[in-house]
Amino acid sequence: MLCQIVCQAKEHPSLIPLFVFIGAAGTGAALYVLLLALCNPDVSWDRKNNPEPWNRLGPSEQYKFYSVNVDYRKLKKEGLDF
Repeated sequence: MLCQIVCQAKEHPSLIPLFVFIGAAGTGAALYVLLLALCNPDVSWDRKNNPEPWNRLGPSEQYKFYSVNVDYRKLKKEGLDF
């Protein structure tokens, strides 16, 4: 399949930007899914030692990829400690 893409790019050089953008989009999507799988507290890989990882987060920890107007350092914890 890679050979076919290279042959197409040699015959039609105008397709090269298309291949670059599709490759970059696929790589970005894969890296974002990897980020969500490893850093998101909703995902638990170790059920025995850490069955509820969302309870271990403090109010000042940012786990979202991007937050618009929230300063997590100034937040205080509300609710019970588990």
